[in-house]
Amino acid sequence: MTIIYLLIAISLTVAVIFLSSFLWAVKSGQYEDDYTPSVRILFEEEKEEQPHQN
Repeated sequence: MTIIYLLIAISLTVAVIFLSSFLWAVKSGQYEDDYTPSVRILFEEEKEEQPHQN
């Protein structure tokens, strides 16, 4: 029965770590730009031609 208490404590610890890292990512601005990735595929990038050296 003590193993169940140990597993619950470990799982709650891991859950708190993941929740705190998610909240840290949100506060630091990781999820602010939600528009650019959806339209990035629509724009072609201009490739600069390298001068050929013979």
